[in-house]
Amino acid sequence: MTGAFECAVEAYQTPRLIKLRPNLYGVCFTLMKMIPARYILRQAADRGQLEPGTVIVETTSGTFGLALAMEAVHQNRRLILVSDPVVDARLYRRLTDLGATVERVPAAAGRGPGGFQTARLDRVAEVRAELAAEGHATFCPEQYSNPDNPRSYATVADQLLASLGQVDCVVGPVGSGGSMSGTVSYVRTVSPDCRAIAVDTQASVLFGPPDGHRELRGLGMSVVPANLDYRVLDDVHWVSASLAYAATRRLHRQHALFMGPTSGAAFQVANWHATNNPDSMTVVMMPDEGYRYLDTVYDDEWLQANGHGAPADPADPVATTDSTRPPVPWSSFRWDRRSHAEVLSGQEPAATR
Repeated sequence: MTGAFECAVEAYQTPRLIKLRPNLYGVCFTLMKMIPARYILRQAADRGQLEPGTVIVETTSGTFGLALAMEAVHQNRRLILVSDPVVDARLYRRLTDLGATVERVPAAAGRGPGGFQTARLDRVAEVRAELAAEGHATFCPEQYSNPDNPRSYATVADQLLASLGQVDCVVGPVGSGGSMSGTVSYVRTVSPDCRAIAVDTQASVLFGPPDGHRELRGLGMSVVPANLDYRVLDDVHWVSASLAYAATRRLHRQHALFMGPTSGAAFQVANWHATNNPDSMTVVMMPDEGYRYLDTVYDDEWLQANGHGAPADPADPVATTDSTRPPVPWSSFRWDRRSHAEVLSGQEPAATR
């Protein structure tokens, strides 16, 4: 029985490598966050941080929580997830069906500094303190700051290099920063000139804009995560929700790939890069499948009713020199492997200094 479960979980974390054009491959996951979730918990167990009865407590509004819930079933552990009122209803039902306790911070918490993400982190600390007072040991995976998150993606880099040999560019959506920071860092041990293009959305604080409402979920942040290594990034692109949804549907119609909207946003950028760099072997990270979005992104009536009906597809992004005000619907910025502080202080890219 255990062996069968291991095989099922392995299938969730092992990506398919799909050829989209001669120089573009999709790295398509059923559930990408299974990679860091499993690795973090196993490393914690090896360090003695997960004793029998230790309760796992974490913040999530997406698939990292689902990966933890699946692992908690396997390990027969109690799991408490702190989320927010806008957590996807399908995901919420699945998490609770797996036995996780899902606590949602109140809607008013999203109006404070750092939005829901800061409120969730504060509540995680409170939950752990409450459990400690009751005599329960806890472990928090800390996906935003645990260095085991990016380290876990060495396996993805190994798969890419073993399958393709040379990887010239990695394109991927950015949230906690683990997948892009980890994958690119390991790829560069073999291909040091590999480019890294981060995909974000407007009103995310990651690359300079002020925090705001983000309809496009699964990428972007209201806080800056420690796991995002800015010095691995060459370029940043911001993609609006409407454009990401349209690209998601195009990915499905043209390639029969049924993925979520963060994958669509990354595909929009990767397809453009591959088209304009025909000699560059480009891979695009596609974090999860589209089942949670059947009633939204894959529903034409929902798209029309919510102002996302058939947006024009720009041929190119608008190149901006100000990362704090990225134009809509699609813009790009030359990051040039600088630190966050260097960019925001106005330090010029290396080639122009």
